[in-house]
Amino acid sequence: MAPTVPLATLYYLLCYAWNRLPEPADWAPGGSAPFHSPLELLAQLLLQATRRLLRTGLPLAFEEHEDVLGTLRGRVALGPSLARGLLPQGRAVCRFVELGPDAPLARLLAATLAALAARPSLPVALRREVQHLRRRLPGGLALAPAGAPSAALLGALRRQRWGGEAAFALHLCELVWRHALPAPGAPGRGRVLDFRRDEPLMARLFEQFVRNFYRREQRQYRVFAETIAWQAQAAAPADLDLLPTMLTDTTLESPARKIILDTKYYAAALRPRYDRQRLIAPHLYQLFAYLQNQAPAPGQALEGILLYPAAAAPPLDARYTLGTHPVRVATLDLHQPWPGIAADLLALVA
Repeated sequence: MAPTVPLATLYYLLCYAWNRLPEPADWAPGGSAPFHSPLELLAQLLLQATRRLLRTGLPLAFEEHEDVLGTLRGRVALGPSLARGLLPQGRAVCRFVELGPDAPLARLLAATLAALAARPSLPVALRREVQHLRRRLPGGLALAPAGAPSAALLGALRRQRWGGEAAFALHLCELVWRHALPAPGAPGRGRVLDFRRDEPLMARLFEQFVRNFYRREQRQYRVFAETIAWQAQAAAPADLDLLPTMLTDTTLESPARKIILDTKYYAAALRPRYDRQRLIAPHLYQLFAYLQNQAPAPGQALEGILLYPAAAAPPLDARYTLGTHPVRVATLDLHQPWPGIAADLLALVA
């Protein structure tokens, strides 16, 4: 069973996971969030991201157009021009490329805002705000018919590898369509889905959140995800290709210290076994394998951390030495105010 992330914490989790620094909180530490459902949170964030994109300008892209013009531009489509009798009139069908706001991204924003504006579960004032912003999108795209974007469109937009606000807006649109709105025609289509129940999605977000938090909030370590090579030999070299890939969630490295930090999105770090609470064996085995196959630099201390987003009472902070390496199994209470979460994460690697 996965933990339930409070909406106030979910705001920070999404911002850090998608490389966007959170805004100064609009609510007091320990107070309630200014939104009451995951979909309302996504709508608020998409409003912020779209406003910034309109203020700074949507990403530019070349787009091919075809139009009937009285002056030559680009390439003349001779066949259509002759078929329509345009040449004697001094006009022609021209095909040309124009640089302007990225139309696929703008259409995705328009469609997503339209879908949100039609959700009766959102407050009326918020829906009006969303609809007003939709009309501000450039080139009449705000009036494009709303509809779920195709997988091909989302894939093409992802391959452009934007940064900043454009990337954040794309992540939000994907989350709205794939995890926060029911599919058209699906049973219960009037209900709003709570994407916090999607365990694989939340596990990825928690992993990215932890890694990007350390990238932004501390300067002691270099932070990255690391592929670890097996310290293995085989009579047939091709057999080595059969070994599974070892990829860390987060590696923190300094000249004197290297930490392999593995996140596990479980409601509890312990499981009952033979009437006793014990650590989850496969998680510990995995971390131990990572440590055993590491080759740290001379003078560099190597250690491992298993981190669970659990609200255990009391919190778990178990420390061991496995082989020659310190290992720590800890929980992070996501139900406390954000300053406490941030302080606990920093203290974990201090």
